[in-house]
Formats: sequence, C-alpha cells, structure tokens
Amino acid sequence: MNFAIIITICALLLIAYVFSITSPKTKIPSVILLLLLGWIVRQLSDFFELNIPVLTPLLPILGTVGLILIVLEGALELELNKSKTPIIKRSFFIALVPILLLGFVFAYLFQYFGEVSFRVGLLNAIPLCVISSAIAIPSVKNLTAEKREFAVYESTLSDILGVLFFNFIALNAVIDGLAFWHFGVQLVIMMVVSLVATMGLSLLLSRIDHHIKHTPIILLVILIYAVSEIYHLPALIFIIIFGLFMGNFDQMKRFSWIQKLKASALDDEVGKFKEITIEAAFVVRALFFLLFGYLIETHEILNTDTLVWAVGIVIFIFAVRAIQLKLYGIKFRPLLFIAPRGLITILLFFTLPVSANMPLMNKSLVMQVIVLTALMMMVGLMTNKKEDEKEVKPILVEPGEEKEN
Repeated sequence: MNFAIIITICALLLIAYVFSITSPKTKIPSVILLLLLGWIVRQLSDFFELNIPVLTPLLPILGTVGLILIVLEGALELELNKSKTPIIKRSFFIALVPILLLGFVFAYLFQYFGEVSFRVGLLNAIPLCVISSAIAIPSVKNLTAEKREFAVYESTLSDILGVLFFNFIALNAVIDGLAFWHFGVQLVIMMVVSLVATMGLSLLLSRIDHHIKHTPIILLVILIYAVSEIYHLPALIFIIIFGLFMGNFDQMKRFSWIQKLKASALDDEVGKFKEITIEAAFVVRALFFLLFGYLIETHEILNTDTLVWAVGIVIFIFAVRAIQLKLYGIKFRPLLFIAPRGLITILLFFTLPVSANMPLMNKSLVMQVIVLTALMMMVGLMTNKKEDEKEVKPILVEPGEEKEN
C-alpha cells in the first residue's frame, strides 16, 4: 500500500511536470489540467472502492505554503530600478481598484440576495476579487518581457492587497478610526520585522558553510510568515521584501553596508536559491491543485443554481478589467484575459470565519469562477498573436502619448 501511494504521487507529479512543459505551446493553463487530473483520480478511487483517508485538512496547509513560495518566486523575478516606477504604479492601482470596486459591488449583492450583513458579504466577496499569481505567473512565461513583467507585478500585488484587505475586515467587527490605527501599527511592525529578518536571513545564507543551506532558509521564511500570521500581521509583506532584496542583490552591492553580508559569497548563492524556490513552488502548487481537483464533487461543478452567479461575476470581473486597461492605455491582448482566480481564492474561502458562512458562497460557486476565469485566460492566450520580443513596443504609455500598435 505504501509503495502504491509513492508510485501514485510520483506519477501525478511527473504528469504535472509534462503539463507545465506543454502549457506554453498548447496555451491550456496547467491548472485546468491539474484539476481535471485530480478529479479523474477521485473517480478511479471511487470506482475501485479504494480506502482513501480524508485529505481535506491538507488543502489549507498546502495552500499556505504554496502562497508563500509562489509570491517569493514572483518577487525574486521582479527587477527594481527607476525605469520600473511607471509599471509598478500602474500595476498597483490596476490590482487595487478591482479588489475594492468588485468587493463592494459583490458584497452588496450578497447582502441583498443572501440576506447577510454587508461585512459578511464583503468577507465572502474578497476571495473572488483577487488574481491568482499561482496561475497567472506560470501562464505568462511565453509572453514578451513587458507583458510578463506586468502580469507578475499585478498578480503578486493582487495577492498581497487581497490578503491585507481580507484580514482587515475579518479582524475588525467595527470599521472605525481605531481599526485603521491598529492596521497602520501592524504595517509598521511588519515592515521592521521584514527588514530585520531579511538582513538576518541574507547574513545566514552568505555565512553558512554546510552543504545544506538553502532549505533551512526557506523553512525560516515559512516559519517567520506563520508566526507573523498568528499575531495577525500582514506577513506577505515580509515575503515580497525578502524576495525583492534577494532578486535585486546585484543592484544593491553599491551600498557599503551590503559588503558586511559577504556580497561576493551571497551573490553566488542567490541564483541557486532562486532555482530551489522555483522547483519547490512547482511541487507544492501541483500538489495543491491536484488535491483540490480530487476533492471536487461532480455535482458541484455542474451546479446550475450557482452557475448563473458565477457567469455574472466573471462577466463583471472582465468588464471592470477592460475599462481599467483602456483608461491606462494598455493593450488588451492578452492581458485583458490574464485575471484568473485560483489558489488565493480557495485559501481565503477556506479561512472564512464560521460566522461569515453563507449558502450562496459555496464550493460550487468558487470552483465555477476559477474554471471560467482559467478558460477565459486560455482563450486569450490561444488567440494572442506571437510577437518577436526584440521588436515588441512598450505596453504602457504615458498620458498624452500616442500608443503604437
């Protein structure tokens, strides 16, 4: 039995690896294939009446670790310099506005049709408003550098802002000046913790002589995140600060205090650390979506009671996105369609307080929204004309400038 489980897990992860390799060519998001594969495994286990233990408690754990590694992977890929300021500003607002606008609109609809308070409606709405970097980042690997960079910034910021907003509403029964004061204090504390932890981890990475050095650093990153979450601090800020520091270490070597970190030794380790993080993120992400697919009940995905709601939500998501891209002068294709919901949506849904549960917001609705947005992304990628990266024009233009097609 033990060998059967090992063989099954290895085979599924190898298939997931094939999905990852072929996804840029087929333009089919690997998440859809992983969910489908997990669902097929469930049907086979039921058909052969295999005794599989309850796996539902593993989903939030894999989701949390996956979120940490995926945001860290995205932050390691981001480049910080003055030339990136316009794209960072735009991606920030394009990530923030839908979370607020869609969140309040969906919250009102949930309040009206679900007969719940506006706060409960908002808590249920936020998970549907966050772009999943776990799906977006791997799916844009084949796009031009400009578009890929924008998608990475936007999806990573969407994850961070969405979690911050969700935690703020969940931890404050009353939204008043005191709530904002506490939130501001938490941000300041987390910034200080992030800077200290980043320096400490960088020092460790540069000075550890043992042949095992990257795994302890990743474990410490997860540990710091988990402890911060226990004290209700915005822990994702630490992940992105640490990732940005490590990913842009070459540009920081001009500062004298960096030399105290053994800059030359640390520089050699950064590349290896990136590789290990990327591979670990792949394994955890694949296991998460395989498990979620396994836990899907057929009647949930085909639930006609929630399908109308799911279609309406998806239409509104892309309508708001189209208006935003138009206002910021960003080419529609294929970025209009790169707005998938996924890991963060599932994770926030499963962390909803018991008092915030409502019949309308159930696993069927969440699953349908995830699948529909993934299908929209697939259509957008399939219909996108391949551009030569050397000839690609900037996708972002300053106000008043005429954009070239």
